Amino acid sequence: MATLKPFAALRPKPELAAQICELPYDVMSSEEARVMAAGNPLSFLHVSKPEIDLAPGVDLYSQEVYAKGKENFTKLISQGSLKQDAQPCFYLYRQIMGGHAQIGLVAAASVEEYLKNIIKKHEFTRPDKEDDRVRHIETLNSQTGPVFLTYRAVAAMDEFIAKKITEKPDVDFTGKDGVRHTSWTVGDAAGVQFIAEQFAKIPFLYIADGHHRSAAAGRVYQSRKGAGHSGEFLTVIFPHNQMQILPYNRVLKDLNGLTAAQLVQKLDGIFVIKPNGAAKPTRKHELGLFIGGQWHALTFRPQFAATNDPIEKLDVTLLQKFVLDPIFGITDPRTSKKINFVGGIRGTAELEKLVNSAEYACAFSMFPTSIEDLMTIADAGGIMPPKSTWFEPKLRDAMFCHMI
Repeated sequence: MATLKPFAALRPKPELAAQICELPYDVMSSEEARVMAAGNPLSFLHVSKPEIDLAPGVDLYSQEVYAKGKENFTKLISQGSLKQDAQPCFYLYRQIMGGHAQIGLVAAASVEEYLKNIIKKHEFTRPDKEDDRVRHIETLNSQTGPVFLTYRAVAAMDEFIAKKITEKPDVDFTGKDGVRHTSWTVGDAAGVQFIAEQFAKIPFLYIADGHHRSAAAGRVYQSRKGAGHSGEFLTVIFPHNQMQILPYNRVLKDLNGLTAAQLVQKLDGIFVIKPNGAAKPTRKHELGLFIGGQWHALTFRPQFAATNDPIEKLDVTLLQKFVLDPIFGITDPRTSKKINFVGGIRGTAELEKLVNSAEYACAFSMFPTSIEDLMTIADAGGIMPPKSTWFEPKLRDAMFCHMI
């Protein structure tokens, strides 16, 4: 069962939400954040990436950076830009990006259930990134960025949410990137009880995005256990059939000593190749290769994808196993300097641009991993290869903060 609790969110005054709420800290560089927050003292980037208010080149993990984040966070609260609700509530958070809409439940999830794998993982975490989030949470005494969870859709919850969003929202704004963000409060006793009862019937939740935030929440809880910690962490939980996963594309620095013709010849043994093919794959086991100013459509030959193992039949696994390692010499994509990853939000035009600039030698466009594959692998206790999924749209930091 999934234990979800209402909480008294710290959130922006509605009329200031568009100025305060920002993309997550880990989808931009410090330089990009500095530009995005320029001229806007209310931008939450002053809290989530506080190095932008310090000298360029400052150590991102210095105590000075975390202290600056706390100073800026405290200022937003003291001036009334962020206000905490008087009572615990659940919240609904809708995002609309182009033709795609998704509506999540904002709730306090159980850290114990995360530690017991009732909230399932599918990625490894990096200790340095965990350490950073631990220090951020500890310094602010708050979780300011939610963990993005999913669950197998439940009709009764869908109906409840559909009815609730016909009411007037608390917050409704469109970001500079065109994504619309809208929220509602569920504070009545009947609504709170209904949500808690529905999720008590749901056996598992799944982390879609936010493994480092989850791990950090677990570590903070364990260090503070019995010392005033709520035992909860901030989440937004979406039904699986509303999730939008974009591809996570690959760009390669060099051809490992091969000519373009030799590379294509080697790939011909692994793929059925269609020159002048489409840039975007249209189905599983199909990839795109951009090299020499042209796209080739690649389809794995059947014998390479003939497995029932849910991890082994992922396109990102097949590409690593049969192409990146043996042909490009990339044994560990996590650490190799010969490969980079480009989120699907940037599109295939970005891949063309990188290769045409001669910064990279070629690019592979991928078909998105499915949410069903993610849940199947998590259910089996498996770990997906790095950079398997890119979820979009991203949740905005500061829409809801959870004081621990």
